[in-house]
Amino acid sequence: MTPPLLPNGTFFFPGPTEVRAPVLAAMTQPMIPHRGAAFESLFRRLQESLRTIFGTTRPVYLSSSSATGLMEAGVRAAPTGRILCVVNGAFSARFAAIAQACARETDLLEVPWGGTVDLDQLADRLRATRYAALTIVHSETSTGARQDVRTATRLAREHGAVCLVDSVTGIGGAELRFDEWELDYALTGSQKALALPPGLAFAAASESFIAGARTTPGRGLYFDLVEFDAYARKDQTPNTPAIPLFFAADVQLDAIVREGMPARWARHAAMAARTYEWVDGVRARHGEAFGVLARAGHRSPTVTSITLPESLPSSTLLTAIRERGFTIGSGYGKNKDTTVRIGHMGDHTLEGLERCLAACDAAFDSLL
Repeated sequence: MTPPLLPNGTFFFPGPTEVRAPVLAAMTQPMIPHRGAAFESLFRRLQESLRTIFGTTRPVYLSSSSATGLMEAGVRAAPTGRILCVVNGAFSARFAAIAQACARETDLLEVPWGGTVDLDQLADRLRATRYAALTIVHSETSTGARQDVRTATRLAREHGAVCLVDSVTGIGGAELRFDEWELDYALTGSQKALALPPGLAFAAASESFIAGARTTPGRGLYFDLVEFDAYARKDQTPNTPAIPLFFAADVQLDAIVREGMPARWARHAAMAARTYEWVDGVRARHGEAFGVLARAGHRSPTVTSITLPESLPSSTLLTAIRERGFTIGSGYGKNKDTTVRIGHMGDHTLEGLERCLAACDAAFDSLL
Protein backbone atom coordinates (compact mmCIF):
# COMPACT_ATOMS: atom_id res chain seq x y z
CA MET A 1 0.00 0.00 0.00
CA THR A 2 1.15 3.53 -0.75
CA PRO A 3 1.77 5.32 2.57
CA PRO A 4 -0.19 8.46 3.45
CA LEU A 5 1.37 11.77 2.46
CA LEU A 6 0.54 15.31 3.64
CA PRO A 7 -2.73 16.36 2.00
CA ASN A 8 -3.23 19.03 4.66
CA GLY A 9 0.38 20.17 4.96
CA THR A 10 0.96 23.88 5.58
CA PHE A 11 4.76 24.08 5.98
CA PHE A 12 6.30 24.65 2.53
CA PHE A 13 9.66 25.85 3.81
CA PRO A 14 12.63 24.79 1.62
CA GLY A 15 14.06 22.70 4.47
CA PRO A 16 13.46 21.60 7.07
CA THR A 17 10.28 20.36 5.49
CA GLU A 18 7.12 19.09 7.14
CA VAL A 19 7.35 15.66 8.84
CA ARG A 20 4.43 13.25 9.13
CA ALA A 21 3.11 12.48 12.62
CA PRO A 22 3.97 8.72 12.53
CA VAL A 23 7.58 9.60 11.73
CA LEU A 24 7.78 12.00 14.66
CA ALA A 25 6.11 9.45 16.94
CA ALA A 26 8.72 6.82 16.06
CA MET A 27 11.35 8.88 17.90
CA THR A 28 9.64 8.18 21.25
CA GLN A 29 10.61 4.49 21.25
CA PRO A 30 12.83 3.26 24.10
CA MET A 31 16.59 3.40 23.58
CA ILE A 32 18.60 0.42 22.40
CA PRO A 33 22.38 -0.13 22.56
CA HIS A 34 24.16 0.97 19.41
CA ARG A 35 26.43 -2.08 19.62
CA GLY A 36 24.10 -5.05 19.51
CA ALA A 37 21.75 -7.19 17.45
CA ALA A 38 18.72 -4.87 17.63
CA PHE A 39 20.67 -1.92 16.29
CA GLU A 40 22.34 -3.99 13.58
CA SER A 41 18.92 -5.17 12.44
CA LEU A 42 17.72 -1.56 12.32
CA PHE A 43 20.85 -0.55 10.39
CA ARG A 44 20.28 -3.32 7.82
CA ARG A 45 16.70 -2.14 7.23
CA LEU A 46 17.92 1.42 6.72
CA GLN A 47 20.59 0.20 4.31
CA GLU A 48 18.05 -1.69 2.23
CA SER A 49 15.87 1.42 1.91
CA LEU A 50 18.75 3.84 1.32
CA ARG A 51 20.26 1.71 -1.42
CA THR A 52 16.95 1.86 -3.27
CA ILE A 53 16.66 5.63 -2.74
CA PHE A 54 20.24 6.30 -3.92
CA GLY A 55 20.09 3.71 -6.68
CA THR A 56 23.17 1.84 -5.53
CA THR A 57 24.42 -1.53 -4.34
CA ARG A 58 27.12 0.23 -2.31
CA PRO A 59 26.82 0.94 1.43
CA VAL A 60 25.08 4.23 2.23
CA TYR A 61 26.75 6.00 5.14
CA LEU A 62 24.62 7.42 7.97
CA SER A 63 26.03 10.37 9.88
CA SER A 64 24.43 11.95 12.95
CA SER A 65 25.13 15.45 11.62
CA SER A 66 23.87 17.95 9.13
CA ALA A 67 24.85 17.39 5.50
CA THR A 68 27.72 19.84 6.03
CA GLY A 69 29.56 17.08 7.90
CA LEU A 70 29.50 14.78 4.90
CA MET A 71 30.45 17.64 2.58
CA GLU A 72 33.61 18.05 4.66
CA ALA A 73 34.07 14.27 4.75
CA GLY A 74 34.05 14.16 0.96
CA VAL A 75 36.62 16.94 0.68
CA ARG A 76 38.90 15.31 3.26
CA ALA A 77 38.68 11.93 1.50
CA ALA A 78 39.33 13.34 -1.99
CA PRO A 79 42.75 12.80 -3.56
CA THR A 80 45.43 15.37 -2.77
CA GLY A 81 45.63 18.26 -5.22
CA ARG A 82 43.65 21.29 -6.36
CA ILE A 83 39.87 21.34 -6.19
CA LEU A 84 37.59 23.08 -8.69
CA CYS A 85 34.29 24.30 -7.20
CA VAL A 86 31.29 25.18 -9.37
CA VAL A 87 29.60 28.06 -7.53
CA ASN A 88 26.09 29.05 -8.63
CA GLY A 89 24.48 29.88 -5.28
CA ALA A 90 24.93 30.00 -1.52
CA PHE A 91 25.32 26.28 -0.90
CA SER A 92 27.76 25.64 -3.72
CA ALA A 93 29.73 28.58 -2.26
CA ARG A 94 29.58 26.75 1.07
CA PHE A 95 31.10 23.66 -0.53
CA ALA A 96 33.97 25.83 -1.79
CA ALA A 97 34.39 27.39 1.65
CA ILE A 98 34.63 23.91 3.19
CA ALA A 99 37.37 22.95 0.72
CA GLN A 100 39.28 26.13 1.60
CA ALA A 101 38.80 25.53 5.34
CA CYS A 102 40.33 22.07 4.85
CA ALA A 103 43.45 23.82 3.50
CA ARG A 104 42.85 22.61 -0.06
CA GLU A 105 44.02 24.75 -2.96
CA THR A 106 40.70 25.79 -4.46
CA ASP A 107 39.60 27.45 -7.70
CA LEU A 108 36.09 28.72 -8.35
CA LEU A 109 34.06 28.43 -11.52
CA GLU A 110 31.44 31.05 -10.80
CA VAL A 111 28.03 31.08 -12.44
CA PRO A 112 25.34 33.80 -11.96
CA TRP A 113 22.90 32.83 -9.21
CA GLY A 114 19.97 31.00 -10.74
CA GLY A 115 22.13 29.70 -13.56
CA THR A 116 23.91 26.39 -14.13
CA VAL A 117 27.41 25.70 -15.35
CA ASP A 118 28.00 25.50 -19.08
CA LEU A 119 29.36 21.99 -19.56
CA ASP A 120 31.72 23.03 -22.36
CA GLN A 121 33.16 25.71 -20.08
CA LEU A 122 33.50 23.13 -17.31
CA ALA A 123 35.35 20.79 -19.67
CA ASP A 124 37.70 23.62 -20.66
CA ARG A 125 38.53 24.40 -17.03
CA LEU A 126 39.16 20.73 -16.24
CA ARG A 127 41.37 20.44 -19.31
CA ALA A 128 43.39 23.59 -18.57
CA THR A 129 44.42 22.70 -14.99
CA ARG A 130 45.13 19.39 -13.28
CA TYR A 131 42.45 19.02 -10.60
CA ALA A 132 42.07 16.27 -8.04
CA ALA A 133 38.38 16.90 -7.41
CA LEU A 134 35.33 18.83 -8.56
CA THR A 135 32.52 19.97 -6.27
CA ILE A 136 29.06 20.65 -7.65
CA VAL A 137 25.53 21.03 -6.28
CA HIS A 138 22.78 18.95 -7.87
CA SER A 139 19.87 21.08 -6.59
CA GLU A 140 20.96 24.54 -5.39
CA THR A 141 18.58 25.26 -2.53
CA SER A 142 19.21 29.00 -2.58
CA THR A 143 18.13 29.46 -6.20
CA GLY A 144 16.17 26.37 -7.29
CA ALA A 145 18.65 25.55 -10.08
CA ARG A 146 19.33 21.91 -11.01
CA GLN A 147 22.66 20.90 -12.55
CA ASP A 148 23.61 17.91 -14.69
CA VAL A 149 25.76 16.05 -12.18
CA ARG A 150 25.90 12.93 -14.32
CA THR A 151 27.72 14.72 -17.13
CA ALA A 152 29.80 16.76 -14.67
CA THR A 153 31.03 13.53 -13.08
CA ARG A 154 31.88 12.06 -16.47
CA LEU A 155 33.86 15.17 -17.43
CA ALA A 156 35.72 15.14 -14.13
CA ARG A 157 36.63 11.48 -14.61
CA GLU A 158 37.85 12.11 -18.16
CA HIS A 159 40.30 14.67 -16.75
CA GLY A 160 41.52 12.62 -13.81
CA ALA A 161 39.37 14.13 -11.06
CA VAL A 162 36.69 12.78 -8.75
CA CYS A 163 33.34 14.57 -8.46
CA LEU A 164 31.73 15.40 -5.12
CA VAL A 165 27.96 15.94 -5.48
CA ASP A 166 25.83 17.85 -2.97
CA SER A 167 22.29 16.57 -3.53
CA VAL A 168 20.81 17.93 -0.30
CA THR A 169 17.55 19.05 -1.94
CA GLY A 170 17.88 16.47 -4.68
CA ILE A 171 17.90 12.89 -3.41
CA GLY A 172 14.39 11.73 -2.58
CA GLY A 173 12.76 14.29 -4.88
CA ALA A 174 14.95 14.74 -7.96
CA GLU A 175 16.14 11.81 -10.04
CA LEU A 176 19.58 10.55 -9.07
CA ARG A 177 20.84 7.05 -9.91
CA PHE A 178 24.20 6.60 -8.20
CA ASP A 179 25.38 3.39 -9.85
CA GLU A 180 23.84 3.90 -13.28
CA TRP A 181 25.28 7.43 -13.49
CA GLU A 182 28.67 6.16 -12.26
CA LEU A 183 28.93 8.82 -9.57
CA ASP A 184 31.92 9.05 -7.24
CA TYR A 185 30.31 10.58 -4.17
CA ALA A 186 26.86 11.99 -3.44
CA LEU A 187 25.34 13.19 -0.19
CA THR A 188 22.07 14.49 1.18
CA GLY A 189 20.46 15.61 4.42
CA SER A 190 17.49 14.16 6.25
CA GLN A 191 15.39 17.32 6.47
CA LYS A 192 14.74 18.04 2.79
CA ALA A 193 13.11 15.77 0.19
CA LEU A 194 13.37 12.76 2.51
CA ALA A 195 10.94 14.53 4.92
CA LEU A 196 12.74 13.54 8.10
CA PRO A 197 13.64 15.72 11.08
CA PRO A 198 17.00 17.50 10.83
CA GLY A 199 20.08 15.81 12.21
CA LEU A 200 21.03 12.99 9.84
CA ALA A 201 23.10 12.98 6.67
CA PHE A 202 23.51 10.19 4.12
CA ALA A 203 26.17 9.58 1.48
CA ALA A 204 27.27 6.96 -1.02
CA ALA A 205 30.78 6.60 -2.39
CA SER A 206 32.08 4.42 -5.19
CA GLU A 207 34.45 1.58 -4.41
CA SER A 208 37.24 3.37 -6.27
CA PHE A 209 36.65 6.59 -4.33
CA ILE A 210 37.01 4.77 -1.00
CA ALA A 211 40.06 2.86 -2.26
CA GLY A 212 41.70 6.15 -3.16
CA ALA A 213 40.70 7.71 0.15
CA ARG A 214 42.66 5.08 2.06
CA THR A 215 45.87 6.72 0.81
CA THR A 216 44.75 10.32 1.40
CA PRO A 217 46.33 11.93 4.47
CA GLY A 218 44.47 14.26 6.82
CA ARG A 219 41.05 12.62 6.55
CA GLY A 220 40.37 13.41 10.20
CA LEU A 221 38.58 10.98 12.49
CA TYR A 222 34.92 11.79 13.15
CA PHE A 223 34.03 12.17 9.45
CA ASP A 224 36.48 9.62 8.01
CA LEU A 225 34.65 7.94 5.12
CA VAL A 226 37.03 4.99 5.17
CA GLU A 227 35.87 4.29 8.72
CA PHE A 228 32.20 4.83 7.80
CA ASP A 229 32.65 2.28 5.03
CA ALA A 230 34.30 -0.29 7.29
CA TYR A 231 31.63 0.01 9.98
CA ALA A 232 28.76 -0.07 7.48
CA ARG A 233 29.96 -3.50 6.41
CA LYS A 234 29.41 -4.60 10.03
CA ASP A 235 25.92 -2.98 10.12
CA GLN A 236 27.19 -0.32 12.50
CA THR A 237 28.18 3.32 12.69
CA PRO A 238 31.71 4.30 13.74
CA ASN A 239 30.44 6.41 16.66
CA THR A 240 27.31 6.76 18.78
CA PRO A 241 24.43 7.65 16.46
CA ALA A 242 21.27 9.69 17.08
CA ILE A 243 19.18 6.57 17.70
CA PRO A 244 15.76 8.34 17.87
CA LEU A 245 16.41 9.78 14.41
CA PHE A 246 17.29 6.30 13.18
CA PHE A 247 13.89 5.11 14.46
CA ALA A 248 12.23 7.92 12.49
CA ALA A 249 14.26 7.05 9.41
CA ASP A 250 13.17 3.41 9.68
CA VAL A 251 9.53 4.48 9.28
CA GLN A 252 10.02 7.17 6.66
CA LEU A 253 12.56 5.52 4.37
CA ASP A 254 10.40 2.42 4.18
CA ALA A 255 7.46 4.63 3.18
CA ILE A 256 9.55 6.27 0.46
CA VAL A 257 10.51 2.88 -0.96
CA ARG A 258 6.88 1.76 -0.92
CA GLU A 259 5.85 4.88 -2.84
CA GLY A 260 8.56 3.99 -5.38
CA MET A 261 11.27 6.30 -6.65
CA PRO A 262 9.78 6.90 -10.15
CA ALA A 263 6.42 7.78 -8.55
CA ARG A 264 8.11 10.05 -6.02
CA TRP A 265 10.12 11.81 -8.73
CA ALA A 266 6.94 12.24 -10.80
CA ARG A 267 5.04 13.72 -7.84
CA HIS A 268 7.80 16.27 -7.24
CA ALA A 269 7.94 17.13 -10.94
CA ALA A 270 4.17 17.69 -10.98
CA MET A 271 4.35 20.01 -7.95
CA ALA A 272 7.18 21.96 -9.56
CA ALA A 273 5.30 22.30 -12.86
CA ARG A 274 2.22 23.56 -11.05
CA THR A 275 4.33 26.12 -9.19
CA TYR A 276 5.84 27.43 -12.45
CA GLU A 277 2.34 27.69 -13.96
CA TRP A 278 1.18 29.60 -10.89
CA VAL A 279 4.14 32.01 -11.10
CA ASP A 280 3.22 32.73 -14.72
CA GLY A 281 -0.27 33.67 -13.53
CA VAL A 282 1.12 35.98 -10.81
CA ARG A 283 3.36 37.60 -13.44
CA ALA A 284 0.41 38.16 -15.77
CA ARG A 285 -1.62 39.82 -13.00
CA HIS A 286 1.03 41.75 -11.11
CA GLY A 287 3.89 42.53 -13.49
CA GLU A 288 7.13 41.44 -15.10
CA ALA A 289 9.16 41.55 -11.85
CA PHE A 290 7.65 38.21 -10.83
CA GLY A 291 9.25 35.11 -12.25
CA VAL A 292 11.10 31.85 -11.59
CA LEU A 293 14.76 32.61 -10.92
CA ALA A 294 16.17 29.42 -12.47
CA ARG A 295 16.02 28.90 -16.22
CA ALA A 296 13.46 26.56 -17.75
CA GLY A 297 15.00 23.15 -18.29
CA HIS A 298 17.41 23.67 -15.40
CA ARG A 299 15.00 23.88 -12.47
CA SER A 300 14.93 21.74 -9.37
CA PRO A 301 11.71 19.77 -8.83
CA THR A 302 11.96 20.34 -5.06
CA VAL A 303 12.31 24.11 -4.56
CA THR A 304 11.35 27.17 -6.60
CA SER A 305 12.87 30.62 -6.06
CA ILE A 306 10.52 33.43 -7.15
CA THR A 307 11.70 36.95 -7.93
CA LEU A 308 9.85 39.93 -6.42
CA PRO A 309 9.52 43.63 -7.33
CA GLU A 310 11.62 46.08 -5.30
CA SER A 311 8.41 47.47 -3.78
CA LEU A 312 7.61 44.13 -2.11
CA PRO A 313 10.24 42.92 0.40
CA SER A 314 10.15 39.20 1.04
CA SER A 315 9.57 39.74 4.78
CA THR A 316 6.32 41.62 4.11
CA LEU A 317 5.03 38.91 1.81
CA LEU A 318 6.00 36.08 4.18
CA THR A 319 4.09 37.73 7.03
CA ALA A 320 0.96 38.03 4.88
CA ILE A 321 1.22 34.36 3.88
CA ARG A 322 1.73 33.25 7.49
CA GLU A 323 -1.41 35.15 8.49
CA ARG A 324 -3.24 32.87 6.07
CA GLY A 325 -1.89 29.72 7.73
CA PHE A 326 1.02 28.76 5.46
CA THR A 327 4.81 29.02 5.67
CA ILE A 328 7.18 29.44 2.74
CA GLY A 329 10.79 30.64 2.80
CA SER A 330 12.50 33.93 2.17
CA GLY A 331 15.30 34.16 -0.33
CA TYR A 332 18.76 33.09 0.80
CA GLY A 333 22.05 34.92 0.96
CA LYS A 334 22.24 37.91 -1.35
CA ASN A 335 18.73 37.07 -2.64
CA LYS A 336 17.16 37.16 0.82
CA ASP A 337 15.03 40.28 0.30
CA THR A 338 14.42 39.98 -3.44
CA THR A 339 13.05 36.43 -3.70
CA VAL A 340 10.88 33.94 -1.85
CA ARG A 341 11.21 30.17 -2.06
CA ILE A 342 8.54 27.49 -2.03
CA GLY A 343 9.74 24.07 -0.90
CA HIS A 344 7.43 21.64 -2.74
CA MET A 345 9.23 18.55 -1.52
CA GLY A 346 9.06 15.62 0.84
CA ASP A 347 5.57 14.29 1.49
CA HIS A 348 3.62 17.27 0.15
CA THR A 349 0.94 16.71 -2.46
CA LEU A 350 -0.51 18.66 -5.37
CA GLU A 351 -3.71 19.17 -3.36
CA GLY A 352 -1.83 20.63 -0.41
CA LEU A 353 0.28 22.77 -2.73
CA GLU A 354 -2.88 24.22 -4.31
CA ARG A 355 -4.00 25.45 -0.88
CA CYS A 356 -0.58 27.00 -0.27
CA LEU A 357 -0.62 28.75 -3.65
CA ALA A 358 -4.14 30.04 -2.97
CA ALA A 359 -2.90 31.55 0.30
CA CYS A 360 0.02 33.12 -1.58
CA ASP A 361 -2.42 34.52 -4.16
CA ALA A 362 -4.52 36.10 -1.42
CA ALA A 363 -1.40 37.61 0.15
CA PHE A 364 -0.25 39.07 -3.19
CA ASP A 365 -3.69 40.50 -3.88
CA SER A 366 -3.78 42.16 -0.45
CA LEU A 367 -0.39 43.79 -0.91
CA LEU A 368 -0.37 44.84 -4.58
